[in-house]
Amino acid sequence: MPSDSLSPEYQVLLDQLVKQIRLRHFSIRTEQTYFHWVRRFLYSCPNYEAKKLGEAEVERFLSYLAIKRNVSASTQSLALTAVVFFFNQVLGHSLENMGFARAKRPRRLPVVLTQDEVRVLLSFMNGVHGLMAGLMYGTGMRLMESVRLRVKDIDFSYGTITVRDGKGGKDRIVPLPRRYAPLLHEQLERIKAVHKSDLADGYGEVYLPNALATKYPNAAREWGWQYVFPSSRLSVDPRSGLTRRHHLHETSLQKAIKQGARKSGIPKQVNSHALRHSFATHLLEAGSDIRTVQELLGHADVSTTMIYTHVMNRPGLPPVVSPADQL
Repeated sequence: MPSDSLSPEYQVLLDQLVKQIRLRHFSIRTEQTYFHWVRRFLYSCPNYEAKKLGEAEVERFLSYLAIKRNVSASTQSLALTAVVFFFNQVLGHSLENMGFARAKRPRRLPVVLTQDEVRVLLSFMNGVHGLMAGLMYGTGMRLMESVRLRVKDIDFSYGTITVRDGKGGKDRIVPLPRRYAPLLHEQLERIKAVHKSDLADGYGEVYLPNALATKYPNAAREWGWQYVFPSSRLSVDPRSGLTRRHHLHETSLQKAIKQGARKSGIPKQVNSHALRHSFATHLLEAGSDIRTVQELLGHADVSTTMIYTHVMNRPGLPPVVSPADQL
């Protein structure tokens, strides 16, 4: 659904959408997502003037996604967020009192591995991907938090990792697993050599968030800002046009985890989230306080963390025992 199939008026609105997103320093992923959903919304209203767009058109679009396209509740919610931003910041019109068919949000328990399964999975992974998977299990970091990790956020002295700009824009501190400290030292030595080579070739810059590149013009070349897990090659930033070394692409890590699970023969749907879920569950099983686990995971509400008590078969106290085992 290319944007050139839209009217000139709609194309101007999309340009304004991108401008508003960049003024707020949203990530490029957010920009791409919002652009995608707003474009789809506008495509569903081909003969409307922009000033006539309103709640009725949005309701029809969201109902179409739920009923005809059968999208998940989270996908429909994401589309709504993008369209609401578009109306508020581009059209200057708020959306209120909408009624539309809502996609059902199924209640699913997270996939959790046993400690033996984690051990076997990690034994089938090596190199950078093995280190990253181990850190995700050992710290509870999300996928993108792992790939975006910067050199300056690793503190070997205190044995901590600072997770910057996590979900909800929050920072938090997680423990640095001692078993991975030597491997992290080796990884930093390798990428430091790559960074020096990039600098010698006239490159060596990385992306800096929140307009820090303007405030600190030399920071993008500094060692502390470099990614711990950089890409193997330089690439052109689609926004600035600058040639930089970005972080390793998350899909390569996701594929490595799934490949490791397949080789290990674990009969579960293993993905990157399973390592984070396992981190939380194993901490609770070891006796950690749920509030502590909440902080380590970066959950805004403890009720989100409570789901792991159900995975442990401990929704209440004492632990639930099957009556069949009491015969």
